[in-house]
Amino acid sequence: MKALWQSEAIAKAVEGKASAHFSVRNVAFDSREIRDRDLFFALKGAESDGHRYVDVAFQNGAAGAVVMSPVPYPHILVKDSYQALKALGIASRKRNHGKIIGITGSVGKTSTKESLRLALERSAPGKVHYSLKSYNNHVGVPLSLARMPEDSRFGIFEMGMNHAGELSELTDIVRPDVALITAIAPAHAAFFKDETAIAEAKSEIFEGLSSGGIAIIPHDSPYRDLLTAKAKEKNAEIRSFGFEEGATIRAQNIVRESDGRVLITAAVRDRQLVFSMGMAAEHWVSNAMAVLAIVDAVGGDLALASLALGDITGFHGRGQRFDVPVGEGKATVIDESYNANPASMTATIKALENEPKDKRRIVLLGDMLELGRNSADYHRALADPLTHAEIDHVLLVGEEMKALAQDLAGKITCDWVADAGQAKEAISALLKADDILLIKGSNSLGLSAVVSSLSEKGCACSI
Repeated sequence: MKALWQSEAIAKAVEGKASAHFSVRNVAFDSREIRDRDLFFALKGAESDGHRYVDVAFQNGAAGAVVMSPVPYPHILVKDSYQALKALGIASRKRNHGKIIGITGSVGKTSTKESLRLALERSAPGKVHYSLKSYNNHVGVPLSLARMPEDSRFGIFEMGMNHAGELSELTDIVRPDVALITAIAPAHAAFFKDETAIAEAKSEIFEGLSSGGIAIIPHDSPYRDLLTAKAKEKNAEIRSFGFEEGATIRAQNIVRESDGRVLITAAVRDRQLVFSMGMAAEHWVSNAMAVLAIVDAVGGDLALASLALGDITGFHGRGQRFDVPVGEGKATVIDESYNANPASMTATIKALENEPKDKRRIVLLGDMLELGRNSADYHRALADPLTHAEIDHVLLVGEEMKALAQDLAGKITCDWVADAGQAKEAISALLKADDILLIKGSNSLGLSAVVSSLSEKGCACSI
């Protein structure tokens, strides 16, 4: 396997001093993730110090480390290991000549990133680099950049934020050729005056666009004009995606098929594309339009991309489905446990309207966090989509969900529990054969534990 970095190049990029020659094939700051011939960054934070884990990193196979004090192993000595990580990410960006894509938004970032990865890999197998997990913050983004092979044809980087100014720093590191905003919604609303302020903060991604870069905007968003104006300040080419007339890439026609899939006719600038998707919910179709917009912008193969979109059946914590044996039959679980905000929660509940009418619909919803002073109102507002989707039983988890429990009284059968542990017990008693169970909530609530307990006795399945 070709080396990702040589010690001399690392030392030059981070303005450090190498103690010996070594080569590495990956980069990590968590000693538990270190494998043979990896580079370990000993980062020092307020509560932890990576220098305490240098021995562990080398026991796990590290070839070298970036440190702020000498160690008895091959290393590069720097003044600040975090700044060194940023510098290595910037150097990685500079040496790459492929197309770099930046993705942000209040909802759909990771699902769109993963879908785009699969779409581009159809025409460039082994040449698509992308952020792992949700490595989208001030540490994850430079780490993801530092990991990018020099000959990557495409680099896909997810960028997140919960305060104004954070995306400015990240996009300045990534310097995307194409920058996408998936949607604007009240995620992290506790840190912003209103949704307009959120839109302005998300628009910071356009600040880093390279010369001649392309900005891709959600056409149907009420903040379309604001986002367009921000992109024009950088002289970006503006493209859009959505469902309404005027979008550069638009879902013109959607036909629901008998097997639960959808047949989509998409207008992609001057051509039409017809393809089938297993992820039939409206927000997944919107994500698909965003993916096609990016593939078109980077000169990718749209036909192959549409085939990849047709094969997607969700991702772990984001729409993946599996069957669970219950009695003499089985129930279907829809895992949306990774995260939640008002927009994603509403869209996911709405998708249940398309499930078979003869099956009992159960939803397990956990708190939506960081919504600020209007949190109770955002939670109560879920009563309407739950009623519209004809949900049979609602199980609510967490203090914030008490407001919704009160609003649902007398409307839908509803139970409330304090935490994920109690939710696990309640679902075990509640679930019956042929049920459809949706699980969704903010990640820190730990509903993934409920999913894990169910998946241990279940099996993955497609729609």
